[in-house]
This record gives sequence, C-alpha cells and structure tokens, in this order.
Amino acid sequence: MRKIIALLFTLFITANLVNAESITKSIISAGVNKASVSVSIKDVATGNRVYSLNEKKPMIPASTLKLITTSASVDTLGKDFKYVTTLYKSTNNDLYLKLSGDPLLASSDLSQLVASAKLKNIEPKTFYIDDTVFDTVEWGEGWQWDDEMNPLMPKFSAYNLDKNLLKIEINPTSDKRPAVISVKPFYPLTFMNLLTTDSTVPTNVKFERNNDIASNLINVSGTVAKFYTVMMPVTNPKMYFTLRLESVIRNKKLEYFAPIKNAKLPEKNIYVVDKIEHDIEPIISAILKNSNNFYAETLFKTAGAVFADSIGSREASLKMLDNYLSKSDINSEDIKVVDGSGVSKNNLVTADFMSDFLVMKAKDENFDNFKTMLPTSGEGTLKDRMLYFKNNLYAKTGTLSDTSSIAGYITSRRGKVYAFDIMIHDAKTSPSDKKFIEEQILRNIYANY
Repeated sequence: MRKIIALLFTLFITANLVNAESITKSIISAGVNKASVSVSIKDVATGNRVYSLNEKKPMIPASTLKLITTSASVDTLGKDFKYVTTLYKSTNNDLYLKLSGDPLLASSDLSQLVASAKLKNIEPKTFYIDDTVFDTVEWGEGWQWDDEMNPLMPKFSAYNLDKNLLKIEINPTSDKRPAVISVKPFYPLTFMNLLTTDSTVPTNVKFERNNDIASNLINVSGTVAKFYTVMMPVTNPKMYFTLRLESVIRNKKLEYFAPIKNAKLPEKNIYVVDKIEHDIEPIISAILKNSNNFYAETLFKTAGAVFADSIGSREASLKMLDNYLSKSDINSEDIKVVDGSGVSKNNLVTADFMSDFLVMKAKDENFDNFKTMLPTSGEGTLKDRMLYFKNNLYAKTGTLSDTSSIAGYITSRRGKVYAFDIMIHDAKTSPSDKKFIEEQILRNIYANY
C-alpha cells in the first residue's frame, strides 16, 4: 500500500513538473526575457503554490492593484456606504453645499439641489461650499506629466462633477478650411486651431496642452473629415464646478448674485434643504470591470477620510490600507503602494503577495460576489480577450507603458480553482505579445492543472 501511495505521489510531482516546464517554455518561446516576467499560481482550496517564476520580485502591478485598494476601501466603508452631497440652510439664511467628493455627482444633481432651494423660496445672503472632505492634491504620486490630457486619468477632488471630463466637439467646414472647435458645456479653454477640414483622408486630430504659455491653451492640429468628439480632463475641477453651479443658479432663477464662497459647515443652527445620494456598488463595478481610475482614486481617498475621521489624503488612505492588510496573515513588507488605481509606476507588489491576497479573498464569505464583480471573458476589460474561458476566468487586467498584468481566478477543465498573478515588465515586447504570454500561461493552467 505504501508503495502505491509513493508511486501516486511521484506521478503527481512529475506531472506538475511537466506542467511547470510547459509554462516556462511558453514564456521563453515568446521571446521575452524570463527576468521580466513574474508569475504565482496557487490552489485556492489549499493555498499551495503550483507554479511560480520570480514570484518574490517586486514588479509594477498596474491596474491589478485595484483588487487590493478597492477591497480595502469597501472593507472600511462598508458595502452599504453612500456618497451624500447635501444642501443646508442656516438660520442666518445662508446656503451651505457640503461636498462628499461623490464621483457620480452630475450637473443635473446640482440642478435638483438648487431647484429645491428655489421651491422653498430661499433667498440666500451668501452661498458657501464646504470642500473639506478631501485635501487639495488632485493627482496621484508618480503619475506621468504627459498623461494630463488622458481622459482615463482626470483629476480627482472634493469638486468631482460630470466625471471631471469635458466634451470637445469638432465640426468640419469646407475642404482646406479650418474646422470649428467648441467645448460642451462652456469651460474657458483657448484653442490654437491648426485643424483643417479634409474629406479625402481619415480623421486624424492631435491635442497638445501648451503649458509654456497657459494651462488652458490647447494646440489642435491634423485633419477632420466628419463630426468628431473627444473627451478631455478638466484642468481646474473647482473652476468647472463653480461655473456649473453658477449656471444652475441662473437657470433656476434663484435670487443670488454674489460670488460663491468657501466655508466649513456650521455645527448648529442649520437644516437640510435637499440631498443627493449615490450607492458605491456601481462605482465598485466600474473600478473592477472597466478599471475606472477616477472612481478608484476617489473611493480610496474617501476610505482614507473615513478611517482617519479627518480630511481625505493619500497618507490617510495608505494608513487605512496598512490597517486592512494587518488584519490578514499576508506579508506586505515587500510591497509599495502610492495610489488607489495602479496608474503610478512607483507602485510595487510581488506575484506571491497578490496570489496570497486572492487566496485570502477566496476564503471570505462574500467571495462569490467579489469574484463576479471581476470581468469574465467577453466583458469589461476582457471584452475581446480569451472568450473560450467564459465563466472559467474572472480577472483584473492592468496596462501601462512597457507593463502588462493580469490577476484573478481560473477554473481548470478538471474543476479546480486557482488564484493567479502574472506581471510582465519589458520595454522590448509589444503590448499584444505581453497579452499573448498571459494567455499562454492561462491556457496551460486551464488544460493541465
């Protein structure tokens, strides 16, 4: 009997070695340096490692970091947390708009709040905004300066409104004539318009901020053949918010004509005029399925504010994260986190840390809900990838220049569930080749484990 058990154990070890060798060969055959790839695959049921490569090496996680920061934020806030933006009236007949940094807040919400004040016949002496929920830092540490016009990386602040994005509309005229550029809704941008109408070639428009002269001066060049729109981050969220609020006050005919000021909400002698509430569930879904950086950073900073019971800041958020990780048995000494979205290249994690984290999450009573919040093949950031894994793969992807990553759960064809993390940081390999390597590794897990 002992000989049979020993033989089965030997066969098991041999099979796993063959499988591991197959994964390593697939990495080498893709022409990438093994030193630039980090992999950790663990059996969810046992936590045992079944394959690893450079698993202890700190690497850039990109957006897979959202798995950790979002989990910590939800743990701190609670799944029933709501963002609440409230309009108050004081006994002195002043209005106070208390901001929460709500990333879902829209201009239509401001319209509702002001309409409520008008309906109650309030004629404020002074209109104040309380923006003390967050500090004034509006971008993440280590974010790249040349991403300042990237609509995937808008600024985030207490003044979040309309996702902090502007719609730029471009209308062609007649061939060889300048196109017409406009901003919807109004925001003070100046365009150096070098954009030409040309119906004979495909539309090719280039935007560049001219910071040498002014941050609101945009160089626009290229050609346009038909109506074209592009989203652009707001350069000054507070200015944008104030413009929209002033516009709503005029449209609703609220009797107020003085400047809008800043002041902390008084603790006494105030009552609620109206409030806007938004649940965090759609925010979490947008972060995990579609990798929304704006939502991720706002949620992370909000959780920091709640944890510290103070103004939201990066420092408070990192303390909140440390507290969350300290409640587990995962060793986080070799990781470095500087933002909530993974956009910064200053973030570092190990594949072993991430797979350990995913194994820990799998033991949580809410695991099924967490897993299905991740995109499966055919949806979110996996919309056009690995469709044959449908419902067997739930994973968060990450992409930065020179970096590609994917982490999550895969069920093999034998029915076993594995937590995995794959990070590739290589300047010589194309983004498509990096994704090909990820796919080959996952194919091996699915077919052979």
